[in-house]
Amino acid sequence: MNGTAISNFACVIFNVSFMNCTWHVGRTATEDTQYFLYWGSFKNENVTECQNYIKDTRGRHIGCRFQNVTIKDNRPYFLVNGSRRGQNIQSYEDYIKLYKIEKLTPPLNVTVNCTEASRRCSIWWQPPRTSHVENTSCFKYEIVIENKADAEKNPKTASKTTEITENDSYLYESFSSGKRYSVKIRATDAGFCRVSSNWGEWSTPVEFGTQQFTSTSSYMLFLIPSLAAGLTFLLCMTVRAYFKKTSAAVPQPRDPFREPSPMDFQPAYTNLLKKQGTEEITNIEEVMECK
Repeated sequence: MNGTAISNFACVIFNVSFMNCTWHVGRTATEDTQYFLYWGSFKNENVTECQNYIKDTRGRHIGCRFQNVTIKDNRPYFLVNGSRRGQNIQSYEDYIKLYKIEKLTPPLNVTVNCTEASRRCSIWWQPPRTSHVENTSCFKYEIVIENKADAEKNPKTASKTTEITENDSYLYESFSSGKRYSVKIRATDAGFCRVSSNWGEWSTPVEFGTQQFTSTSSYMLFLIPSLAAGLTFLLCMTVRAYFKKTSAAVPQPRDPFREPSPMDFQPAYTNLLKKQGTEEITNIEEVMECK
């Protein structure tokens, strides 16, 4: 029985709700030794077995993958037991605070806006996503700004600026428009929340400089309103042309309250007399022909 229990049991939560747990097989474990992982809020109550085991080349369970994990229980219970040749082997038990094993996601929406005249760049971002932290002041951040030209020549001697801040923005005051830079950020616990004290994942580097005064993320802030304004203008012009075309075919309504003046009847009366005179002449000519 001695040496059959697992060793080096470890779990990590990543991408907010995914968790992987791994272990090493026992020192005296044989090829037919098999392990099973259970976990739950309390020992011997509502424990759930792993549904997605990780196996070694001999088919033995050496880990488990979990989904839809929420950090709400303070110290859930983990149990790994097993069997060998039909007999039980030594089990392993542990209580783990889930927030301590979380690998924080990168800070979101890193944006850079530079001003050449002041030689400054404003950098801001949003906190990483988690399943349990709502207070944005729970995080502190590490910011690394690197001169890309120096890094391409000699990565070991590239000039870098590293800062630690508890704000969600940073003012970089050594900007030169003729140079290229990149910035990346990661987060950790600020010291007073249920957040992992380990540094989280780095954000994707955002490049700026070389007369590129705004990052790609910032360009989108101007591009979207510009497109919307253009579409609105086009729609207005189309509607205007439509109403102009339809209004030209509609006659003006007659004013029912306008009293006709004597001058309005004179042209009509004159035309009537001319018409009657023509008809009389026509009738006389027809009579003479009959005679």
